[in-house]
Amino acid sequence: MKKCHIAYLACTAALIGTGLGAAPPVAAHRIHVVHPGESIQKAVDAARPGDTVLLTYGTYRESVDVSTPGLTLRGVGRGTVLEPEAGASAVGTASGTGSDAAKTGGTGKAGKTGTAGKAATSCAASGNGICVVGTKDHHVDGVTVASLTVSGFAKTGLYATQADGLTVRRVTAVKNGVWGIATEHSVHGVFRNNTARDNGDAGLFLANTVKEELGATDTEGTVVEHNRLEGNRIGVTVRRLRNLTLAGNHLTGNCAGVFVVGDENKPKAGFVTVRDNRIERNNKSCPKTARLDALQGSGIVLTGAEDSLVTHNVIKDNVGKSPLSGGIVLFKSFVGTTSERNRISDNLLRGNSPDLVNTDTGKGNTFEGNSCRTSKPAGLC
Repeated sequence: MKKCHIAYLACTAALIGTGLGAAPPVAAHRIHVVHPGESIQKAVDAARPGDTVLLTYGTYRESVDVSTPGLTLRGVGRGTVLEPEAGASAVGTASGTGSDAAKTGGTGKAGKTGTAGKAATSCAASGNGICVVGTKDHHVDGVTVASLTVSGFAKTGLYATQADGLTVRRVTAVKNGVWGIATEHSVHGVFRNNTARDNGDAGLFLANTVKEELGATDTEGTVVEHNRLEGNRIGVTVRRLRNLTLAGNHLTGNCAGVFVVGDENKPKAGFVTVRDNRIERNNKSCPKTARLDALQGSGIVLTGAEDSLVTHNVIKDNVGKSPLSGGIVLFKSFVGTTSERNRISDNLLRGNSPDLVNTDTGKGNTFEGNSCRTSKPAGLC
């Protein structure tokens, strides 16, 4: 019998009986193994939908563009490290949240699916680490990135746009110039068990778009859970999105833990659930930017959002002197848009300065069942 090539996950077609009624051959998914010093991009370009590109232990000095649907790009743990190639521009710093960062997160057009030789203006060539890039007409579906580290890129460690069903798990994004992990124009995402630490802006940044003024878009159930966000400007930013859940994350040592951000565009940001997170000591100090006041000591901030639920979080010892300081802060957006019909309930807050803050004049916001001691104005606890 002909031997099955080691690159194949399954050899069913070769091993199946040849008698009458045998099932027709099915194309097997392949594993493309890459070692340090070899080209990840070459393996990605050679892969077909459903294949896995497996990166062994070691350091790879390379950026990668992924546009093949169903591809899995996987390392063997934190010891699989992607860093900028020698001579790449130095790590930058973020100038703020939102449109300021758009200057640094831009991408070019993706090449044809599964093809090599992408233009020099591609996402990866622009200072990002791993890029999952579809188009407006053709989302890249079902990509998984797992079990590796992206570190030291001038812009973003892992960036995705026009992605449907992207899964990012056990990825460590460290000391990237703007965002650790970021997405735009994407739906059905799953971000689980990742670590984002010491990135210039948000550890995890999820947005409709940063390049133009548009209303919030529906993520169709994106989930962000069991991640650790530490030492960033903001742990998690949810910007101009709807229908998304943040659950079971640990956020500490950032200037601010969670931002849910909307503005004057329609539809508003909202229908975001923030639950069962542990948010403590986000007391790093970050200076004022063109779009955002100085940050320090913010646990969860909702600004310009509607119909969101903040519940069953443990929020402790977030202390600062920013207008946005406090355990849970409801704040009118910087363009004057109010937050409406948000429910803040059943959270445990201790040692924040203060625990609850509501400086928003929007209607229908409720604070109920929270265990807390201080609020602004008084009476919210």
